[in-house]
Amino acid sequence: MKLGVFFERDGILNQARVERQQQVSPLLLEEFKINAGVAPLLKQLKTAGFTIIVTTNQPGISRGYLPRRELDRMHDLLRRTLPIDDLLICAHDDTDHCPCRKPRPGLFTEAAHKWRLNLDRSFVVSDKWQDAEAARAVGATSLLVKSPWIGAAHHDFVLPDTKAVVEKILQLQNSPVTVAV
Repeated sequence: MKLGVFFERDGILNQARVERQQQVSPLLLEEFKINAGVAPLLKQLKTAGFTIIVTTNQPGISRGYLPRRELDRMHDLLRRTLPIDDLLICAHDDTDHCPCRKPRPGLFTEAAHKWRLNLDRSFVVSDKWQDAEAARAVGATSLLVKSPWIGAAHHDFVLPDTKAVVEKILQLQNSPVTVAV
């Protein structure tokens, strides 16, 4: 089975605005700014053999203020700019109780099935507690970039930036795995 690295979209791969102490996703292609410097980091992970999956909650679709066409345009740009293998979204609102809306692990289990990923040896990269909670639910290692949205949920590592996260993943990948008998 393959190993994956799951990246939260907003705040990690693209810039998100902050309004009233909340992270706000872009609603138009013109607002969608890919973070400089992430492309070479993702290429390092691809070279190391990882499958790169982007996951994102986009409730603006079901709430009616994010046109699906705009979201598709943003994701087309992301796919053209970054070496990603797949991009999975949950377009539901919190009140829909959807199994794929993070912190629920549905997006991760879907990707694991589709890409034949070993979740126990895979990684989740984010700046939000919801992704760390989903990682815990599937047995993946969570690496969070320090932010105001980490919260008190379980997480495995908190690091200063995406570069440090990728270095940590590569270090952990090269560490010997101890198997209890």
